[in-house]
Amino acid sequence: MGSKLKKFLGIAPRVTREQALDAFHKRYASFRELLQSNARMADIMAGLEAVQSGERHRDVREIRKEARRAIFRCERMAAALDEMSGGKYTALSTAVQNIAARIEHELEQRARGDITELTLPLSEVDASLDYSVGGKNANLGELRNVLDMPVPRGFAITIRAGNIFLLRTPGLFKSIYAQLRSVDAESPSSIHEAARRLEDLILDAPVPETVASALFAEWDATFGDDEDVVTALRSSAIAEDGVQSFAGQYHSILGVTRDDLLLAFKKVVASLFSARALTYRAAHGYALDATGMGLCCLEMVRAKAAGVAFSRHPVDLRSNDVVVNGLWGLGEMVVDGSGTPDQWQVSRATNRITKTTLALKTTRLRLNRTADGRVESVLEPVPEDLRQMPCLSDAQARYLASVVLDVERHYQYPQDMEWAIDEDDQIMLLQTRPMGLDSTSDAQSAPVLGHLRPILAGADVAARGVGCGLVVSVGHGEDMTHFPEGGVMLLRHSCSTAMAAMRRAAAIVAETGSLTGHMASLCREFGVPTLMNLPGATSVLQADQVVTVDALSGRIFDGEVPELLSLRLKRPQPRVDNPALALLRRIAPYILPLHLVDPRAETFTPEHCTSLHDVMRYAHEMSYSQMFQISDSVSERSAGVACRLVAPIPLDLYVIDLGGGLREAKSTSATPEDVTSRPLQHVLEGMLNPAVQAHGPRPVNMRGFLSVMGQSVIGGNQEGCSRFGQRSYAIVSDRYLNFSSRVGYHYAILDTWCGDTLSKNYIRFEFAGGAAANAQRARRVRCIALILTELGFTTEVTGDRVRARYQKYPRHELCARLDQLGRLLIMTRQMDMLMVDEAAVQTYAENFLNGEYH
Repeated sequence: MGSKLKKFLGIAPRVTREQALDAFHKRYASFRELLQSNARMADIMAGLEAVQSGERHRDVREIRKEARRAIFRCERMAAALDEMSGGKYTALSTAVQNIAARIEHELEQRARGDITELTLPLSEVDASLDYSVGGKNANLGELRNVLDMPVPRGFAITIRAGNIFLLRTPGLFKSIYAQLRSVDAESPSSIHEAARRLEDLILDAPVPETVASALFAEWDATFGDDEDVVTALRSSAIAEDGVQSFAGQYHSILGVTRDDLLLAFKKVVASLFSARALTYRAAHGYALDATGMGLCCLEMVRAKAAGVAFSRHPVDLRSNDVVVNGLWGLGEMVVDGSGTPDQWQVSRATNRITKTTLALKTTRLRLNRTADGRVESVLEPVPEDLRQMPCLSDAQARYLASVVLDVERHYQYPQDMEWAIDEDDQIMLLQTRPMGLDSTSDAQSAPVLGHLRPILAGADVAARGVGCGLVVSVGHGEDMTHFPEGGVMLLRHSCSTAMAAMRRAAAIVAETGSLTGHMASLCREFGVPTLMNLPGATSVLQADQVVTVDALSGRIFDGEVPELLSLRLKRPQPRVDNPALALLRRIAPYILPLHLVDPRAETFTPEHCTSLHDVMRYAHEMSYSQMFQISDSVSERSAGVACRLVAPIPLDLYVIDLGGGLREAKSTSATPEDVTSRPLQHVLEGMLNPAVQAHGPRPVNMRGFLSVMGQSVIGGNQEGCSRFGQRSYAIVSDRYLNFSSRVGYHYAILDTWCGDTLSKNYIRFEFAGGAAANAQRARRVRCIALILTELGFTTEVTGDRVRARYQKYPRHELCARLDQLGRLLIMTRQMDMLMVDEAAVQTYAENFLNGEYH
């Protein structure tokens, strides 16, 4: 027949074997490229998260390089998905371009330390500005604006303002530098003499008009014309309130009014060169002539009580308690150690008070305004009836404990937080800084603990650390809105939807999961100690059991284990004045967070991708769907590429080899012994299992048989009434299988990748249709769903269709389930004839799982 006549009759030309194979190979190659880029992207994100948490050091150049590598990998994933689908996902490439533009904008920006303002309201400050406003301001702004915690009114005086004063006042810094050159860092007397002279130089110098006018303007903008406002002017230097906290090395001046502002400013700046500050700076390797001094001007709380809260016990490293100290009046007596405070110890795991120690409080520090209008702090006696009364209620102590734990979780480091309670019983936070704790290498191992036997061991560590709390079991798809703070989350399988409660978890334990998957990535991002691949965990661990999770050695112990809990203090942390970290903080929101967690949600679209992690998740999910549909492209026109499988199975099965799936790819027929595709081997093993292949007629329920025959006579399944063709296809490679069986009025599709990389492994299965009545078809798929659920699949049933997935498990687990699916594919034939009532659903499922197939 001529080509014109074929065209006239609508007959498409037959595709050559080479053309058909080329089409399959292109889709398969795109799929492999997408999986490879997904794995590389997971590695990049894990590296950036390690830098963010302090486990790894990178400079600015390396951060820029890794960010651009992440963009490239997501571009490849988007392009591969678009190629697989024939151009259906161009919107994803657009989303990548938009996110990349935001990242590039941040990469090209100047460092935040280059801001030109001399003052900033606290409402415009957060931790990313530490290089501009110093640690104390940055932390207060973070508490106020990011964590939404109560902070007094105030403003930041930037490091630029301090530098203008020190560097541009004629002759000042030259004189300062000359004094510092004469200092012998090993001689205390030399340091003290230089500090005294430097203070005189600075106090005698005039404040430049540009700085003075900026300070007064910001005061007026913040406090208005309220003449009763009294502030504390505190130092906020670079590296202060970081891991090297410089706590107590610089001055804070209480009772500052507008009239005192400039003199107080000079006194605090002068403390940059105090004897204590010079000694501390020399001991920790900082230059003596450092000039990075910002200041924090904060309205003073008329405190009824004040103190500090430590998120870890500052002395007993084995304790699992928060420590809250407080006194009547201002908190300076607690901070400088001149007063003995009341103390509450609060369990980190349960938020219960474990110990209360009340002090005899005879004096308190209060603010007093003198007759000439000056404000000063004065010591006064505590009223007799308050001396042995606690300065906090138990509820307030527990609240402060929960707050300081929230701050620790945010910064991923133990915190020392100052607080005050005003005369209306409102709690205000005055500052937070990392506790002064030693840190060791992350490579340090946990102790052997020979006297204790773990209840579980041998887990994979997905995110390092140690956590302790009550076990809370979470089922698949369960609403995590009310997951309790400090609980140990117990999962059967890792699940990125756990993100909703991840910040509240003390630790996470998953029976199975991928160390490079989305959930593991999120756990590292949020600093949650996480164990995965711990068989039996959901059976051994009981709800509300207190356990210690050792995510250093992969163990779980019953109760609190002090020897392990102390190790949480030894995690290395980043320097807060690191420019690479400042850059990473700016670009991380466009790379690391995962917002697209539910593929069923309406927002699971390219348009809702706001981070590269979202792009990665979306492309990975959609690639499964595209490969699931690959058998739809097989037609009689391309059948020449297929090799008929000769085997004693009730299917007319043809194999299309994409590479490594058959011993002889070009042969026209093959036997099961010729199959080298790992997943198809296991499916065939199930189909050929002797128990499934039992001889003799299969028992048939006559009522079911007549129902099937009746439906066939009147047209079968009316919802999709066309009868499928009788050929079945297996598209294979060494690790991949797409199996489609369309027999009679039902079909089954199985799509799987079965390799050595856990994060790539998956099985997707779908079964639908049949010639029986609606009720029997629905019972059959419910029976299949019961079987698959027991085998660990996640299932979804709609009408007479069941969909199931099983992903991110080890290869041997997939192989076992592929064998079971092979058996199920044989046994589902005419199963609808047995589904005469609801009892048959449960009975048949139990029989199948027990190996009773006939």
